[in-house]
Amino acid sequence: MTRTSVGRFVSEEARTKYLAAYDRAMDLWPDPRRELDVETAYGTVRVHHYGSRTGEPIVLLHGHAGHASNWYPQIAALGEHHPVYAIDTLDDPGRSVQRVVAVGSEENAAWLGEVFAALGLERIHLAGLSYGGWLALNQAIHAPERLASVAALDPGGIEKVPARFYAHMIGGLLGLLAPRPLRARLGRLLANPALSSPPEMIAPLMLGMRSYKPNTRPAARPFTDEELSSIKLPALVLLGSRSALVRPRQVLERVSALIPGVRAEIVQRAGHGLNLEQPDLVNAHLLRFLAAHGQ
Repeated sequence: MTRTSVGRFVSEEARTKYLAAYDRAMDLWPDPRRELDVETAYGTVRVHHYGSRTGEPIVLLHGHAGHASNWYPQIAALGEHHPVYAIDTLDDPGRSVQRVVAVGSEENAAWLGEVFAALGLERIHLAGLSYGGWLALNQAIHAPERLASVAALDPGGIEKVPARFYAHMIGGLLGLLAPRPLRARLGRLLANPALSSPPEMIAPLMLGMRSYKPNTRPAARPFTDEELSSIKLPALVLLGSRSALVRPRQVLERVSALIPGVRAEIVQRAGHGLNLEQPDLVNAHLLRFLAAHGQ
Protein backbone atom coordinates (compact mmCIF):
# COMPACT_ATOMS: atom_id res chain seq x y z
CA MET A 1 0.00 0.00 0.00
CA THR A 2 2.75 2.48 0.98
CA ARG A 3 6.49 2.12 1.16
CA THR A 4 7.63 1.08 4.60
CA SER A 5 10.46 3.62 4.75
CA VAL A 6 11.11 7.06 3.30
CA GLY A 7 12.15 6.80 -0.33
CA ARG A 8 15.48 8.25 -1.42
CA PHE A 9 17.72 8.35 -4.45
CA VAL A 10 20.88 6.31 -4.08
CA SER A 11 23.05 9.38 -4.70
CA GLU A 12 22.82 13.07 -5.46
CA GLU A 13 24.08 12.33 -8.97
CA ALA A 14 21.23 9.84 -9.50
CA ARG A 15 18.71 12.37 -8.21
CA THR A 16 20.02 15.09 -10.54
CA LYS A 17 19.89 12.77 -13.55
CA TYR A 18 16.37 11.62 -12.69
CA LEU A 19 15.04 15.15 -12.21
CA ALA A 20 16.50 16.30 -15.53
CA ALA A 21 14.63 13.45 -17.24
CA TYR A 22 11.52 14.25 -15.22
CA ASP A 23 11.57 17.88 -16.38
CA ARG A 24 11.88 16.78 -20.01
CA ALA A 25 8.89 14.46 -19.53
CA MET A 26 6.79 17.31 -18.16
CA ASP A 27 7.35 19.17 -21.43
CA LEU A 28 4.76 16.74 -22.87
CA TRP A 29 2.11 18.82 -21.11
CA PRO A 30 0.60 21.78 -22.97
CA ASP A 31 1.55 25.30 -21.93
CA PRO A 32 1.12 27.25 -19.76
CA ARG A 33 1.79 24.99 -16.78
CA ARG A 34 2.41 26.13 -13.20
CA GLU A 35 4.39 24.24 -10.57
CA LEU A 36 3.41 24.48 -6.92
CA ASP A 37 5.04 23.02 -3.80
CA VAL A 38 2.77 22.30 -0.84
CA GLU A 39 4.07 21.59 2.66
CA THR A 40 2.37 18.77 4.57
CA ALA A 41 3.12 16.89 7.78
CA TYR A 42 4.53 14.08 5.61
CA GLY A 43 6.70 16.09 3.22
CA THR A 44 6.71 18.58 0.37
CA VAL A 45 4.26 17.73 -2.41
CA ARG A 46 4.80 18.94 -5.98
CA VAL A 47 1.62 19.86 -7.84
CA HIS A 48 1.33 20.75 -11.54
CA HIS A 49 -1.51 23.05 -12.59
CA TYR A 50 -3.01 23.72 -16.02
CA GLY A 51 -6.29 24.85 -17.45
CA SER A 52 -9.29 27.09 -17.08
CA ARG A 53 -9.51 29.71 -14.35
CA THR A 54 -13.15 28.78 -13.84
CA GLY A 55 -14.96 25.49 -13.31
CA GLU A 56 -14.66 22.84 -10.63
CA PRO A 57 -11.12 21.50 -10.13
CA ILE A 58 -9.94 18.11 -11.33
CA VAL A 59 -7.11 16.46 -9.39
CA LEU A 60 -5.15 13.60 -10.96
CA LEU A 61 -3.16 10.88 -9.16
CA HIS A 62 -0.68 8.77 -11.14
CA GLY A 63 0.14 5.09 -10.67
CA HIS A 64 3.00 3.34 -8.85
CA ALA A 65 6.48 4.63 -9.84
CA GLY A 66 4.86 7.08 -12.24
CA HIS A 67 4.76 10.86 -12.33
CA ALA A 68 2.52 13.68 -13.48
CA SER A 69 3.60 13.52 -17.13
CA ASN A 70 1.73 10.20 -17.41
CA TRP A 71 -1.49 12.24 -17.75
CA TYR A 72 -0.31 14.24 -20.76
CA PRO A 73 -3.01 12.86 -23.14
CA GLN A 74 -5.73 14.07 -20.74
CA ILE A 75 -4.54 17.54 -19.80
CA ALA A 76 -5.73 19.68 -22.73
CA ALA A 77 -9.14 17.98 -22.90
CA LEU A 78 -9.82 18.18 -19.17
CA GLY A 79 -8.31 21.64 -18.81
CA GLU A 80 -10.50 23.28 -21.44
CA HIS A 81 -13.26 23.95 -18.89
CA HIS A 82 -11.65 22.96 -15.59
CA PRO A 83 -8.51 23.81 -13.63
CA VAL A 84 -6.46 20.59 -13.58
CA TYR A 85 -4.00 19.67 -10.83
CA ALA A 86 -1.71 16.62 -11.05
CA ILE A 87 0.05 15.53 -7.88
CA ASP A 88 3.38 13.75 -7.55
CA THR A 89 2.67 11.01 -5.00
CA LEU A 90 4.78 11.51 -1.88
CA ASP A 91 6.40 8.07 -1.81
CA ASP A 92 7.31 7.81 -5.49
CA PRO A 93 10.33 9.30 -7.28
CA GLY A 94 9.53 12.78 -8.52
CA ARG A 95 9.72 16.31 -7.24
CA SER A 96 7.74 15.58 -4.10
CA VAL A 97 10.03 15.05 -1.09
CA GLN A 98 8.83 12.66 1.59
CA ARG A 99 9.96 13.12 5.20
CA VAL A 100 7.54 10.88 7.10
CA VAL A 101 5.96 7.61 6.01
CA ALA A 102 2.16 7.76 5.70
CA VAL A 103 1.09 4.56 7.43
CA GLY A 104 -2.28 3.10 6.51
CA SER A 105 -5.43 4.42 4.91
CA GLU A 106 -6.15 7.31 7.26
CA GLU A 107 -2.67 8.84 6.97
CA ASN A 108 -2.71 8.57 3.19
CA ALA A 109 -6.03 10.41 3.20
CA ALA A 110 -4.53 12.95 5.62
CA TRP A 111 -1.58 14.08 3.48
CA LEU A 112 -3.75 14.35 0.40
CA GLY A 113 -6.32 16.34 2.36
CA GLU A 114 -3.57 18.71 3.49
CA VAL A 115 -2.68 19.35 -0.16
CA PHE A 116 -6.29 20.13 -1.05
CA ALA A 117 -6.61 22.50 1.90
CA ALA A 118 -3.37 24.34 1.13
CA LEU A 119 -4.50 24.84 -2.48
CA GLY A 120 -7.91 26.03 -1.31
CA LEU A 121 -9.72 23.42 -3.41
CA GLU A 122 -13.37 22.52 -2.86
CA ARG A 123 -15.78 20.34 -4.86
CA ILE A 124 -12.87 18.38 -6.30
CA HIS A 125 -13.33 15.78 -9.01
CA LEU A 126 -10.60 13.33 -7.97
CA ALA A 127 -9.29 10.80 -10.51
CA GLY A 128 -6.54 8.23 -10.15
CA LEU A 129 -4.95 5.42 -12.14
CA SER A 130 -3.83 2.12 -10.58
CA TYR A 131 -2.29 2.99 -7.18
CA GLY A 132 -3.61 6.49 -7.77
CA GLY A 133 -7.04 4.89 -8.18
CA TRP A 134 -6.57 3.28 -4.76
CA LEU A 135 -5.67 6.66 -3.28
CA ALA A 136 -8.75 8.24 -4.91
CA LEU A 137 -11.15 5.60 -3.57
CA ASN A 138 -9.40 5.75 -0.19
CA GLN A 139 -10.02 9.50 -0.08
CA ALA A 140 -13.69 8.98 -0.91
CA ILE A 141 -13.93 6.51 1.99
CA HIS A 142 -11.89 8.27 4.68
CA ALA A 143 -11.91 12.01 3.85
CA PRO A 144 -14.61 12.86 1.29
CA GLU A 145 -15.37 16.35 2.60
CA ARG A 146 -13.77 18.31 -0.23
CA LEU A 147 -14.75 15.90 -3.01
CA ALA A 148 -17.55 16.27 -5.56
CA SER A 149 -16.86 12.96 -7.30
CA VAL A 150 -14.28 10.20 -7.62
CA ALA A 151 -13.02 8.36 -10.72
CA ALA A 152 -10.82 5.28 -10.47
CA LEU A 153 -9.07 3.94 -13.57
CA ASP A 154 -8.10 0.26 -13.31
CA PRO A 155 -7.63 0.79 -9.58
CA GLY A 156 -5.80 -1.26 -7.02
CA GLY A 157 -7.63 -2.31 -3.90
CA ILE A 158 -10.66 -4.01 -5.40
CA GLU A 159 -9.19 -7.50 -5.45
CA LYS A 160 -5.89 -9.15 -4.60
CA VAL A 161 -3.08 -8.34 -7.03
CA PRO A 162 -2.61 -11.42 -9.26
CA ALA A 163 0.75 -12.99 -10.05
CA ARG A 164 0.26 -12.16 -13.71
CA PHE A 165 0.60 -8.45 -12.89
CA TYR A 166 4.20 -8.92 -11.77
CA ALA A 167 4.89 -11.04 -14.86
CA HIS A 168 3.37 -8.24 -16.93
CA MET A 169 5.71 -5.70 -15.34
CA ILE A 170 8.75 -7.87 -16.02
CA GLY A 171 7.62 -8.41 -19.61
CA GLY A 172 7.31 -4.67 -20.08
CA LEU A 173 10.80 -4.03 -18.73
CA LEU A 174 12.25 -6.67 -21.05
CA GLY A 175 10.27 -5.16 -23.92
CA LEU A 176 11.95 -1.81 -23.33
CA LEU A 177 15.25 -3.49 -24.17
CA ALA A 178 13.95 -4.47 -27.61
CA PRO A 179 14.83 -2.39 -30.69
CA ARG A 180 12.59 0.67 -30.82
CA PRO A 181 10.81 -0.34 -34.09
CA LEU A 182 9.57 -3.52 -32.34
CA ARG A 183 8.34 -1.88 -29.16
CA ALA A 184 5.00 -0.66 -30.50
CA ARG A 185 4.13 -4.16 -31.72
CA LEU A 186 5.17 -5.67 -28.39
CA GLY A 187 3.16 -3.02 -26.60
CA ARG A 188 0.01 -4.02 -28.47
CA LEU A 189 0.72 -7.71 -27.87
CA LEU A 190 1.32 -7.24 -24.13
CA ALA A 191 -1.29 -4.49 -23.63
CA ASN A 192 1.55 -2.35 -22.26
CA PRO A 193 1.41 1.26 -23.47
CA ALA A 194 4.82 2.08 -22.00
CA LEU A 195 6.44 0.29 -24.93
CA SER A 196 4.99 2.75 -27.43
CA SER A 197 4.95 5.86 -25.22
CA PRO A 198 7.20 8.85 -25.91
CA PRO A 199 10.77 8.14 -24.75
CA GLU A 200 10.66 11.33 -22.67
CA MET A 201 7.93 9.77 -20.51
CA ILE A 202 9.70 6.43 -20.13
CA ALA A 203 13.16 7.77 -19.24
CA PRO A 204 12.33 8.87 -15.66
CA LEU A 205 10.45 5.62 -15.04
CA MET A 206 13.52 3.58 -15.94
CA LEU A 207 15.87 5.84 -13.99
CA GLY A 208 13.62 5.73 -10.94
CA MET A 209 13.50 1.96 -10.93
CA ARG A 210 17.29 1.81 -10.92
CA SER A 211 18.09 4.63 -8.52
CA TYR A 212 15.18 5.19 -6.10
CA LYS A 213 15.10 2.99 -3.01
CA PRO A 214 13.12 1.20 -1.82
CA ASN A 215 11.92 0.69 -5.40
CA THR A 216 8.94 -1.51 -4.54
CA ARG A 217 5.69 -0.86 -2.74
CA PRO A 218 3.51 -3.50 -1.08
CA ALA A 219 0.36 -4.31 -3.03
CA ALA A 220 -2.58 -2.04 -2.29
CA ARG A 221 -4.70 -3.29 0.58
CA PRO A 222 -8.04 -4.56 -0.76
CA PHE A 223 -10.98 -2.49 0.44
CA THR A 224 -13.61 -4.29 2.48
CA ASP A 225 -17.23 -4.53 1.36
CA GLU A 226 -18.13 -2.09 4.12
CA GLU A 227 -15.57 0.47 2.94
CA LEU A 228 -16.73 0.38 -0.67
CA SER A 229 -20.37 0.55 0.42
CA SER A 230 -19.60 3.68 2.44
CA ILE A 231 -18.74 5.74 -0.68
CA LYS A 232 -21.57 8.26 -1.05
CA LEU A 233 -20.04 10.36 -3.83
CA PRO A 234 -20.76 10.00 -7.53
CA ALA A 235 -18.23 7.38 -8.64
CA LEU A 236 -16.82 6.26 -11.97
CA VAL A 237 -14.76 3.07 -12.37
CA LEU A 238 -13.10 2.37 -15.73
CA LEU A 239 -11.43 -0.99 -16.31
CA GLY A 240 -9.16 -2.13 -19.14
CA SER A 241 -10.56 -5.16 -20.95
CA ARG A 242 -7.00 -6.55 -21.14
CA SER A 243 -5.89 -5.39 -17.69
CA ALA A 244 -3.07 -7.31 -16.03
CA LEU A 245 -3.98 -5.89 -12.60
CA VAL A 246 -7.65 -6.79 -12.31
CA ARG A 247 -10.17 -9.27 -13.65
CA PRO A 248 -12.40 -6.65 -15.26
CA ARG A 249 -15.70 -8.53 -15.21
CA GLN A 250 -15.31 -9.63 -11.60
CA VAL A 251 -14.29 -6.12 -10.51
CA LEU A 252 -17.18 -4.63 -12.49
CA GLU A 253 -19.57 -6.91 -10.63
CA ARG A 254 -18.07 -6.13 -7.21
CA VAL A 255 -18.07 -2.35 -7.49
CA SER A 256 -21.52 -2.34 -9.12
CA ALA A 257 -22.89 -4.35 -6.21
CA LEU A 258 -21.20 -2.31 -3.47
CA ILE A 259 -20.69 1.35 -4.47
CA PRO A 260 -24.07 3.10 -4.53
CA GLY A 261 -24.91 4.48 -7.97
CA VAL A 262 -21.46 3.80 -9.43
CA ARG A 263 -20.94 4.09 -13.16
CA ALA A 264 -18.62 1.18 -13.98
CA GLU A 265 -17.50 0.32 -17.51
CA ILE A 266 -14.94 -1.82 -19.30
CA VAL A 267 -12.82 0.02 -21.88
CA GLN A 268 -12.29 -2.29 -24.81
CA ARG A 269 -8.87 -2.85 -26.40
CA ALA A 270 -7.14 -1.39 -23.37
CA GLY A 271 -4.87 -2.82 -20.71
CA HIS A 272 -3.85 -1.45 -17.34
CA GLY A 273 -2.60 1.86 -18.77
CA LEU A 274 -5.93 2.65 -20.41
CA ASN A 275 -5.48 6.44 -20.28
CA LEU A 276 -2.46 6.06 -22.57
CA GLU A 277 -3.83 3.27 -24.76
CA GLN A 278 -7.29 4.73 -25.36
CA PRO A 279 -6.90 8.41 -24.45
CA ASP A 280 -9.78 9.77 -26.54
CA LEU A 281 -12.19 7.19 -25.17
CA VAL A 282 -11.06 7.70 -21.57
CA ASN A 283 -11.28 11.48 -21.98
CA ALA A 284 -14.82 11.15 -23.31
CA HIS A 285 -15.85 8.96 -20.36
CA LEU A 286 -14.34 11.42 -17.87
CA LEU A 287 -15.88 14.49 -19.48
CA ARG A 288 -19.36 12.93 -19.64
CA PHE A 289 -19.07 11.96 -15.99
CA LEU A 290 -17.94 15.47 -15.00
CA ALA A 291 -20.76 17.07 -16.98
CA ALA A 292 -23.28 14.85 -15.20
CA HIS A 293 -21.98 15.61 -11.71
CA GLY A 294 -20.68 19.17 -11.86
CA GLN A 295 -22.48 22.25 -10.68
